[in-house]
Amino acid sequence: MTRVMLASLLLSLPSALTAQSPMSAEEFDAYTQGQTFYYAENGTAYGGEEYLRNRRVRWSFLGDECKDGYWYPQDGLICFVYEDFNGPQCWSFTATSDGLRATFHGEGATTELYEVRKTDKPLLCLGPEVGV
Repeated sequence: MTRVMLASLLLSLPSALTAQSPMSAEEFDAYTQGQTFYYAENGTAYGGEEYLRNRRVRWSFLGDECKDGYWYPQDGLICFVYEDFNGPQCWSFTATSDGLRATFHGEGATTELYEVRKTDKPLLCLGPEVGV
């Protein structure tokens, strides 16, 4: 009996240890639309993104100007295009018990961001086009 239980436990481990799947475009849209997320990398504040209707976004590295853009799904990833950025930036997003995780998929170093705050308030935009 003990062998059967042990074998059953060992067979169930791979599925229990498997990382969560990246979010689909529909899951990502439902989770983010109408929200502003603030992200960090390795314990350091990174930036914030406001997710608007119709897959529109507004991004800012913290303390910098905001950039408007949009996102679209491609090959299981969520790709973003912003004004003044060169080409799309594609990420996978995973919902975890600690919040959203974002992993960059592109050339160069791997970047992994994690949600540190989520709010329904608009993104605070700094820069020369703000104010009177």
